[in-house]
Amino acid sequence: MTEQLRNVIVIGSGPAGHTAALYAARADLEPLVLKGLEAGGQLMLTTEVENYPGFADGIMGPELMDQMEKQAQRFGAEILAVHVTEVDLSSRPFLVKAGDQQWRAKTVIVATGATARWLGIPGEERLRGRGVSACATCDGFFFRDRELIVVGGGDTAMEEAMFLTKFASKVTIVHRRHEFRASKVMQDRTFANPKIEVVWDSVVEGILGEDAVTGVEIRNVATGEVRVLGTDGVFMAIGHDPTTALFREQLKIDGDGYLIVQEPSTATNVPGVFAAGDVTDHVYRQAVTAAGQGCKAAIDAERFLEEELHAP
Repeated sequence: MTEQLRNVIVIGSGPAGHTAALYAARADLEPLVLKGLEAGGQLMLTTEVENYPGFADGIMGPELMDQMEKQAQRFGAEILAVHVTEVDLSSRPFLVKAGDQQWRAKTVIVATGATARWLGIPGEERLRGRGVSACATCDGFFFRDRELIVVGGGDTAMEEAMFLTKFASKVTIVHRRHEFRASKVMQDRTFANPKIEVVWDSVVEGILGEDAVTGVEIRNVATGEVRVLGTDGVFMAIGHDPTTALFREQLKIDGDGYLIVQEPSTATNVPGVFAAGDVTDHVYRQAVTAAGQGCKAAIDAERFLEEELHAP
């Protein structure tokens, strides 16, 4: 099997992957983007994006990803809709496989992202983007003067709930236990907020509504009582899972599964391998921060190749 050698292979798409491809292409590195079969990242699940700079009237998530992809292609990036099944980062050039196809790469940029955890309950997937969300900072603005529900009990749930009170008339946190896992300071802020109520010992078992969320069905785990709670939106705050399975034995990963980079660069512990976007970020998780990191990763890869070219 012949193996094509590439200067840069970008694994993954979304804002990080496409921005890395754009910058690498403009640097004449002719990057190859293996974008996956479900490409575009979490923005593919978002209807309207109003907080990405440059779009005064907002833009649909899938359209933004399509524009980013076309922009990278315009400057010479090759983009394939294949799913990477194996990588070998033990020696350079690195080996990247997608089924029966394989390539060698002088540098690799990992932009595989992270996926929000979902409950897997009736109505959840059907109403995603129509009142069901996993990102308050992305979608909270659309719920001004509405009543909302946040599912979760950690720091993220507290942060999401407090952020949503800037817009919503009321936020109800539904938590399966009788105490939060969140830090004490976050709990104190939550309890002190007059717009926030808590439903303890309860789980959401279904999301109601046809074209938009109208309510949730919740069950009390202690009594078994099932009731319907009216709401205009449901925000899942039960965590994210970074897509790092391919790299677990090869790159340094933190306790939550995110790739560790040598900030302020995007370099991983393996020289020539860089990482960008939500696969490294459990704090911000925004399209614009992912894009910024994708830019950095491409510049880091370009400088790495340049230094290698001029090494004695």
